[in-house]
This record gives sequence, C-alpha cells and structure tokens, in this order.
Amino acid sequence: MLRTHNNGELRIANVNEIVTLCGWVQRTRDKGGMIWIDLRDRYGITQLMLEEGKTPKEAIETARSLGREFVISVTGTVVERLSKNDKLPTGDIEVKVTELSILNPAKLPPFLIEDETDGGDDIRMKYRYLDLRRNPVRQNLILRHKMAQEVRSYLDKQGFIEVETPVLIKSTPEGARDFVVPSRMNPGEFYALPQSPQTFKQLLMVSGFDRYFQIVKCFRDEDLRADRQPEFTQIDCEMSFIEQEDILQMFEGLIRQLFQNLKGLEINEISRMTYAHAMKYYGSDKPDIRFGMEFYELKSEEVDLTSGKNFPVFDAASVVVGINAKGCAEYTRKQADELTDFVKRPQIGAKGLIYVRYNADGSIKSSVDKFYSEEDLKKWIEAANAQPGDLLLILCGDGDKPRKQLNELRLEMGNRLGLRNPNEYSVHWVVDFPLLEHSEEENRWFAMHHPFTSPKPEDIEFLKSGDLGKIRANAYDMVINGVEVGGGSIRIFQKDLQAKMFETLGFSDEEAKHQFGFLMDAFEYGAPPHGGLAFGFDRLCSLFGGSDSIRDFIAFPKNNSGRDVMIDSPSTIDAKQLDELKIRTIS
Repeated sequence: MLRTHNNGELRIANVNEIVTLCGWVQRTRDKGGMIWIDLRDRYGITQLMLEEGKTPKEAIETARSLGREFVISVTGTVVERLSKNDKLPTGDIEVKVTELSILNPAKLPPFLIEDETDGGDDIRMKYRYLDLRRNPVRQNLILRHKMAQEVRSYLDKQGFIEVETPVLIKSTPEGARDFVVPSRMNPGEFYALPQSPQTFKQLLMVSGFDRYFQIVKCFRDEDLRADRQPEFTQIDCEMSFIEQEDILQMFEGLIRQLFQNLKGLEINEISRMTYAHAMKYYGSDKPDIRFGMEFYELKSEEVDLTSGKNFPVFDAASVVVGINAKGCAEYTRKQADELTDFVKRPQIGAKGLIYVRYNADGSIKSSVDKFYSEEDLKKWIEAANAQPGDLLLILCGDGDKPRKQLNELRLEMGNRLGLRNPNEYSVHWVVDFPLLEHSEEENRWFAMHHPFTSPKPEDIEFLKSGDLGKIRANAYDMVINGVEVGGGSIRIFQKDLQAKMFETLGFSDEEAKHQFGFLMDAFEYGAPPHGGLAFGFDRLCSLFGGSDSIRDFIAFPKNNSGRDVMIDSPSTIDAKQLDELKIRTIS
C-alpha cells in the first residue's frame, strides 16, 4: 500500500506516529514561514503542516508548486493541533511533513471541488468524474451502496434468491417505447432492452424458484424529467403461493428496515388507501398525506351547492372541488393572484381560481359575491369544515381534471405553509387501481399497469360481461411523501384468463402468440399463483437523501435530453458498422 492511513482516520490517539498519506490537494495556505495543505481522499481531510527551517527544503519547494487537485504523497509525524477544528473528524491533529512527492499534477478544475461549488449542472455533468470528488455527491453514492446492502440482507433472510435476467430481449408493444439493439447475426431483426424483467420473473415462478429478487437495470425511451432517466434501477421481486396481503406485509418489513438502519427512524403505521379514495380526496394516485387539506365537494354526483345562481362557470362544470387553507384568510390580493397564476400555468391548465375568505371576525368575502349570498357561502364553509381565519380555494371542470389541478395547488400550499417537512416521512399503500383505462383517441382499452395484472377475483365477471370500467386490479403502489416508490400486482397465472386479457386489449390470437407465446406455453406446465413488486431504487435513494432528483444518486446520469455530455453519447457510428448491421439512416 502507498499509504499507512486514509485522510479521515487519524485522531489524537495517533499523535507521535509516523504516517504516510496520499490524496488530492484541496487547498494550500502559504503564510511565509508556515504552509498548510488540506489533503483529501474519499474518507475525509487531513491538515498537513510544513515549517521553514524545520521541514526539509525540498518538501517546502514542492509544496509551493502544488495546485488544486494535485495528487500527492506525504510522510510525516502526527502532532496535536494548536488551533483545533471541531468541524473536522481529524480536526484535533495535523501531520508535520518530512517528505512530500507529487504523484500526478492536475489542471485547474473548471469548478471548485467543494461542498458548495460554483459549477452549474451542465459543467458538472461534463466533468462528472470531478463532481464525484465532492462530498455531497460521494455521500449520495455511499447511501445508494448502503441501501443496496440492506435490501440484499433483508431479502436473503426472507428466503429470496437473486437471479440475473437477460438484457437483450424481445420487443413488446405495451408500455413505454423500447430501446432497440440491432442484431448483426440476424440482419433486419432487433433485440430490445428490458423495460422491466416482468415476463422473466413470472417464468422463474413457473420454474419453482418461489422467491426471486434482482437489483436490475431497466430501460425506457421516454421523455425525461427530474425523476426519470432512460436507464434506471429497480428492486425487482416476485413470490409464489401468496395473496396481496402477504406481499404488502413482506415489503413493509423491507421499508421499515431501511428507515431503521439508514435513517434511525421507526415507521409505525403504514396505512392503506383505495385508488378511488385517493383520487376523490387528493386528486392523485400518490397523495402526500403528511398534511391534511383533503378535498371537499361543492358539486359532484352526490352533492350540488353551486348550481342555479347564474354563475355560468360553475353551472357548466360537472365537478366543483376545493381545499381549505387553514389560517390563510389574511392573504392579500397579490397573494391570491399569485395562486391564480400558479393554477393557470400550462402544465396545470386551470382557467381560474375562486376563493372565499372566512375572516377572523366571522365575516365572509369571496371572488363570487356577485352570484352567491352569505347563506350560500356558509354552506360552502360548512362543507369545507372551515373555521374563522381560513381560506377556501376552489376549482371546477369535468371529470378528473379539476381534481388533478387541485392536487397541484394543494401541494403548492403545503410547501408555502411549511407542511411538507422533508425530515418527516409518511408511508402508505394505494390499492384497488382500475385494471384498464380507455383511450378516446384510439377507442380501445389499455392495461393501466401491464397485461399480466390480475383482476380482483370478485371483478372477473366484469371482464367476461364487457363492463370493463368497473374492473379493479389486484394491484398496489407504495407511496412515501407523495412519491410512488414501488408498485406491483398479483399476476394472471391461468392461460385462459390471460388469453381473455389479451383479447380485451385488442390482441389477435396471432399477435398474442407472437409476442407472448413463450409465457402462454409456460402456463400450460403448471404455473403457481404468484405476484410481485418493483421498487424504484433510484427514487428510494433520492427520497432517503432528501433530493428531488434521482440524477444526484446515479454515478453517471444522462441530462434531460437523454445525453451523456461527458462521453458525448448518443453519437453517430462508423458507416462500416452500419453496413455490417444492414442499417441505413435517414437524415
């Protein structure tokens, strides 16, 4: 070894020891007669000290030639610091240098390699290998490593077997767009990169493996945002001879262990919520339930407190819903206008916002006083369970649209009121999703999850009768702080039911055979009841690390255009390669 210790290791107990350290120069401070160098490696920082007249002249000269990020080796004696630094684990000591050598000089980095850097996202992504030297980024990857170890430890103790599944597979039409890979040995034919190992883990259940898991790369060619990457990682799991409750209990145990061992937190209650309840009261299938502010209805199929008052906006709407922003009645007109502008943003799409102030003195003021009397507005206040000092915020429209818009406003108000504490965690399941969703554009039904999701046993009759909108899926998502971190379902394991599902989704017998014949054939050899779940590993890491972006927890991520700007990928390939693959590009 080139070193006796790392740069985060030395303590007061090491005083008088002769040590050799290696690392990168974080900074130097030359005070004339004294030179101090902060030496950094993955483990921490150690201060080096050189003194004119006591440190060998060669070492002094070398120290004065150093620049940031030079890679050096030093030998010296550990001494107690006169001026201690309680912000560093090594802050009680320093190393009095006797030998110093440059292992490799370095160009001046394009940004400061500090916890708080001056580098923007683009420049840091271009020089990601430098960005990875910074403590916050390194700590993110250490957290990712620890989480992977905890996952493997828990699942191993529960009898799961880790099995690798193929990366070059068959393209299937459901889900997001596939990344495809041409086959040189089979001209005109293509592999696809897996969006998930779904069919393979089902085949492993048919094989009798009983409990499978894999921390696996998945690929989807879709538009990107902060929580999406073209390649991402899942904790993929499957179990045989189980029911939904068995899976929920199993993975509640995993989440509890992760919180306990990685964050020192006890997660006691993990509640359940139906999809219908989530959409009605939160406008989202992944609601953040750390705070209240559930929706109340002023107009729906069950209630109507708005019609017949000559307010055409509400009269034309089939749904009028609101939230109660407690203690916000004193919002100024400017603040109310800011909220209106917020919901009018294109990504939200509301046409306007109605408000009702229930003032602290009991008086009522609204933006629709021209149409609704105080008695009318009192009924709204009762529906909202409002108290003096509260502010009602109301949206309207048709179908689920106003609820989804109000969900965005609810989250915004939660942020403004400080109700979404990143250090507070709420974990719950959303269950009983619709099995199918209808596309008006294509006039056909699509699987809301994937075509292997089983209907609730009591709803199979609707699949046979054609009343498809009533079918609930035997599916479940785990939600933490408004983020869907994992989801899965009980699978279809009978060949006839799977064939009926394919038929419902518009597959001909030939198409189903061509795409999934291998799975249908496997079901003829005794498939067990089975189900599973996949966690978004990158999302879990970002949630535990307190970040909104999964890119911070991926060593070499892509940008929002799906590019790796460090290695300049994707890129064109040589014409000879294209010829070998029998591919011609069109510009």
